[in-house]
Amino acid sequence: MTDLERLRHSCAHVLASAILRIWPQAQFAAGPPVETGFYYDLELDHRISLDDFERIEAEMKKIVKENQPFEKIDVSREEAFAMAQEGRLAALGRREQPSKFKLDILEHIPEGEAISLYRNGDFTDLCAGPHVMRTGNIGAFKLTSLASAYYRGDANNPQLQRVYGTAFKTRAELDAYFAQLEEAKKRDHRKLGRELDLFQIDEQVGQGLILWKPKGAVIRQQLQNFIGEELRKQGYSEVFTPHIAKLDLFRTSGHYPYYRESQFPPLIEPEALSRLAGEGCSCAQLANQLTNGELDGYLLKPMNCPMHIKIYASELRSYRNLPVRLSEFGTVYRWEQSGELGGMTRVRGFTQDDGHLFCTEEQLAEELRQCLELGLNVLRALGLNEFRARIGLRDPDSSKYVGTPAQWDKAEAALKQIAVQSNISFAEEEGEAAFYGPKIDFIVKDVIGREWQLGTIQVDYNLPERFDLTYIDSDNSSKRPVMIHRAPFGSLERFCGVLIEHFAGAFPLWLAPEQVRILPISDKHVAYGGQILSLLKAANIRASLDESSDKIGAKIRLAQLQKVPYMLVLGAREEQAGEVAVRSRLRGDEGAASAPHFLERIQQEIKNRKLD
Repeated sequence: MTDLERLRHSCAHVLASAILRIWPQAQFAAGPPVETGFYYDLELDHRISLDDFERIEAEMKKIVKENQPFEKIDVSREEAFAMAQEGRLAALGRREQPSKFKLDILEHIPEGEAISLYRNGDFTDLCAGPHVMRTGNIGAFKLTSLASAYYRGDANNPQLQRVYGTAFKTRAELDAYFAQLEEAKKRDHRKLGRELDLFQIDEQVGQGLILWKPKGAVIRQQLQNFIGEELRKQGYSEVFTPHIAKLDLFRTSGHYPYYRESQFPPLIEPEALSRLAGEGCSCAQLANQLTNGELDGYLLKPMNCPMHIKIYASELRSYRNLPVRLSEFGTVYRWEQSGELGGMTRVRGFTQDDGHLFCTEEQLAEELRQCLELGLNVLRALGLNEFRARIGLRDPDSSKYVGTPAQWDKAEAALKQIAVQSNISFAEEEGEAAFYGPKIDFIVKDVIGREWQLGTIQVDYNLPERFDLTYIDSDNSSKRPVMIHRAPFGSLERFCGVLIEHFAGAFPLWLAPEQVRILPISDKHVAYGGQILSLLKAANIRASLDESSDKIGAKIRLAQLQKVPYMLVLGAREEQAGEVAVRSRLRGDEGAASAPHFLERIQQEIKNRKLD
């Protein structure tokens, strides 16, 4: 636990202490630190509202001012259960009602594991810690929001109130955090997506399913064109695969049942479903038959890789043919809980710039180097220069991973080696690997300091084994290829959502849905504006002509609000001289230029993918 997490965890205990001073009957469940602060789940007849925050914070300030020490108390299992039965855990003393959630938490602590409590003032809670020394060490804090949450995340359990807050060492850090939140609200891609007409989510279509509108589609297509150029340079072959496949394909790959919780339910042929219904087959029996393979069906694909594997396996391969590099902008489908969905950044249907490479072990290092360089080029081209790499390794104690330890050792060593050779900053994290292999994820920091997981590279010895993939080696023996999964953007939906917020909707010229807007000062200059428009469109510039009767100031303001990179103001002087008055979104009035000179300038800017 970091120092900041320790402070926030301590602040969660202060929150619980304060709530109990106001509502002594409150029953508390868990109160951990989280990425942006802390929360505590509680059961209480009184429905806490934002109006209660001032009163709760006032009590919290009193507790901080009292400078209560945090005291760790080691207890036996029997002592802990006795205190919970007396209602003394997550409480200010003995109560008539047992501490029911703490009793349940104790039941889940394995026999023989140490149990500890923490006490500050009159408040005692079941807790492994650690905490700051005293409540007075808690710096600046603020309650932020409310939510509902099922106990242990299970809808069969009671629904609790969740109170969120955050804390920092100093008031300056707290103020900076809330300033960042305000900036994030302005940049929220859901808000900008509506204002700039980029995408929509329609309830009748479904939550987490993105409708790309024409302007948003331009951004997506430009990104696809950009990476398509890079892939052609590296010798990729583009393929197309269906959105649905037989369930048995995903049984072989292991995606079913390994990712069953994150998949849409299988689709069953109508005749088979009618037969099973007539036989009185229950839902549980149906699920068992699907899992054990007695019944086949179809699945909306959660991954593209099994289909790319089948393309590789469709013909005899020689070592002379390797590496085989396949790419696809393939749409996949994952069942995300409705509470986890968020605009474009967490969706149920998304398109990956997916690539799968099949190579020999001798080729692996060079192919990984090229994949890593491709990912870095993508980030640099878009000004996402602050990032770190996370190498996701298997957790040796987990049973979710397939394959032999020897295969995993080779795959992990290959990724670590290429990360070191590429001189990128990285950290290793156990338990972050895919079930079939380790991976490098790019964790990117945007312009206001938030981190996003975007591109990924994965080494896989296991799926070639599961699908019995082979190639004929130089000695005429049959060998197993190594597989690389890679997606520099990751999800185009998430990547575009991040870009919208990173650029605050003001995209660089090469990505902007509308690159140039022509603004005639009056109706008399519309015809000349049409000539300029034809010139730009003939050169594939995304341009429009504002033919409205609005005054020129209003036209400029509208273009600025819609974040158009360049405006060309046309009046009598410009028409007579055959020029345009150039206005930049960033720099304002840039003076007059001939239309061909302006065109040549922006064509160069687009070609170089300038960011400002």
